Amino acid sequence: MGSNPLPRILCFLMVIVMTFSPVLASKALWQLRVRKRPFVLSHGINARCNLQCKFCEYWKEEGDEMDTEEVFDLLDEARSFGITVYNAWTAEPLMRKDLSEILEHAHDIGMITSLITNGKLLKKRIHDLSDLDYLSISVDGIKTFKEIRGIDFEDVLDGIKEAKHEGHSILLNCVISRKNLDELAELVHLARDIGVFISFEPIHEFSGIGDDVWDELGIRDMAAYKDAVDQIIELKRDNFPIINSLTYLSMVKTLKPTFRCHASDIVLHVTADGRIENCRVKRVHLGDVGDGIANVWRSSEAIRKKVARECEGCLFFGYVENSLLYDFKPEVMAHYEWM
Repeated sequence: MGSNPLPRILCFLMVIVMTFSPVLASKALWQLRVRKRPFVLSHGINARCNLQCKFCEYWKEEGDEMDTEEVFDLLDEARSFGITVYNAWTAEPLMRKDLSEILEHAHDIGMITSLITNGKLLKKRIHDLSDLDYLSISVDGIKTFKEIRGIDFEDVLDGIKEAKHEGHSILLNCVISRKNLDELAELVHLARDIGVFISFEPIHEFSGIGDDVWDELGIRDMAAYKDAVDQIIELKRDNFPIINSLTYLSMVKTLKPTFRCHASDIVLHVTADGRIENCRVKRVHLGDVGDGIANVWRSSEAIRKKVARECEGCLFFGYVENSLLYDFKPEVMAHYEWM
């Protein structure tokens, strides 16, 4: 007989209990482990962006978008399928005029809501986010921010402070690149000073972007890079508000993803035009929203497992940390501090 899974299950429950509630913990466990269905809907809510970051491929893919009623139908079906968390992202969610209606609908049907933004419109649209539970803002530097993102850091910082004033739970997400190695510790101190969390992940060199971009932004000086990540690890150990686990940060330091990916078990990925994909890296088309979430999930099981098994891995922190939680890794359950 195998080992008793009860202690690991209890640890998993404790993570969710500490974050939310015993009821939600039981629902998550039932959904993921018993029903073997995703717990998170990651929705590329629109196909437009107000920035053109060199290292991003999403703003180049402008196309069709589901209208408000179609998004409502998606949320209703996802909720009926047992999905409890709704994450709105890409290309820039704050550009959707109906965003507040979508978040309100998600809340009304009992979903936890989160959103990822570049922050340019945050101050202007903060009052449209009253139904948002978790707010993540991309902040990759201070002095280098304009060079990396193309907008003034102070404009985004003003929006962050306004969101903090409105009572939002805020995460700054920093993509580590060649440009910002000298600013990582400074960003951690900034997060502490304004009372928000911060996360880190290394830049992912998407194949569809030119080599000249990666020559400029890619991680090439490994000694300087490892020194910078060591600073993050020490600040984490000193209880600065870094959400990443030490297990994950050790992978970041070596750039070696030594984990079993469960991203396509945990997250249902839906694009702006309604395609269902396995993850944001491989982007294998599994079906369409119009085919029915349950039908696509059932019919795509073999391909999802095959893609995950053959994938060389990535270091997107949401995939890594949640996959490690799925496998009940004790250090991650103790030190990963976001949903």
